[in-house]
Amino acid sequence: MTGDDEETETLRDCALKLAAGELPEGWEIVPGSPLSRVAFNARLQIYFKEFSVRSPLERLRARLLGGRASLARKRNEELRFVGIETPESIAWGPLPGGGEYLFMRAAVGQDIATWLKTALSDRAGDALASRRQLLAGLGVFVGRLHATGFIPGDLRPTNIVAERLEDRFRFTLINNENTVKKLPPPGRSLLNNLIQLNLLPSSALTRTDRMRFFVGWRRQLRELSPIEAKVLAAEAYLGAARQMAGGIIGAPR
Repeated sequence: MTGDDEETETLRDCALKLAAGELPEGWEIVPGSPLSRVAFNARLQIYFKEFSVRSPLERLRARLLGGRASLARKRNEELRFVGIETPESIAWGPLPGGGEYLFMRAAVGQDIATWLKTALSDRAGDALASRRQLLAGLGVFVGRLHATGFIPGDLRPTNIVAERLEDRFRFTLINNENTVKKLPPPGRSLLNNLIQLNLLPSSALTRTDRMRFFVGWRRQLRELSPIEAKVLAAEAYLGAARQMAGGIIGAPR
């Protein structure tokens, strides 16, 4: 555990209650993966995440290498070291039964899916310019992420939070317990991430929008040949279309 001793002990008590299915005052359960309980305190702007043990092999791995909460903290720190914004860890520790918990400060802003569906849905005037700015900046952000060798396990638009500043957007990558680092990044892994990012209907993300993102992304990965880049762009679009047509949301790896 970390942070102020009194605050940490209070959060520890809160974690035990949340893991037991109780809701302390001010906390709400956030719908999400059935394998991870997530709660949010709007007043404190803090998220709680419970990492349960999913198999005997995972239990053994946790004893040897650390559990998923430890991995999430480690990945967040590694990402911040290379300039990628991630949530700040506040407190963490073990839970009865072998699981772990992690408290994190909420990222400032809205996730990309929300920006595209609501805040930037107006295609006229300043809203259109902001939309283009968001997509171009997002492309650069994800391109930098991939250029450093980091491959998120789940890069859907809901896992990137954007904050609007005066003349740009600042992005934060969340849910990093399944993020891995591979240099050079494998083409298949890049494609999986690009498909996940494209899992939005055309009403929220047009072909022009997707290309604006892709141009920003491509500029960060100079080692890709023009042919490789075009193949990835086409396959990402088609792969996402197939998944959405089949009713597949794009589950994490």
